[in-house]
Amino acid sequence: MLIYLDNCCYNRPYDDQSYMRINLETQAKLHIQEQIKNDVYQLAASFILIYENECNPYVARRTSITTYLGDNVSEYVGEEGKAEVIKIAEDIMKTGIKMKDSYHLASAIYLNADYFITTDDRVKKYSTDRIKIVDPIEFIKQEEE
Repeated sequence: MLIYLDNCCYNRPYDDQSYMRINLETQAKLHIQEQIKNDVYQLAASFILIYENECNPYVARRTSITTYLGDNVSEYVGEEGKAEVIKIAEDIMKTGIKMKDSYHLASAIYLNADYFITTDDRVKKYSTDRIKIVDPIEFIKQEEE
């Protein structure tokens, strides 16, 4: 099963963990990452994910995410698929989803990922039959059922 985690997922462990929702999403996200390392799931990534991570002003966070991606990505869309990703993203943006989020979703769709995992409530509201959009907790619940 191919999954795509957006940038907000990778940064969830760095958010204020005193909020129960954030803490639970963090634990779920870390569990998913461990399952990826153990080859339970395959990880998809994209040029927009790399770009957003490179813009992260916190060097340690940026380096940690870069290392994880470098060690675990199975499917990647870069320059060769950029035009098609942009075309898909333009349709997504028409629904009110912001540009970077649209590029993430479009990349996951382009790579035929089974799941798009996000902690962004606005992105979770986007509806399509091309990919399942869930938060880390929902993903684990669905996979354990």
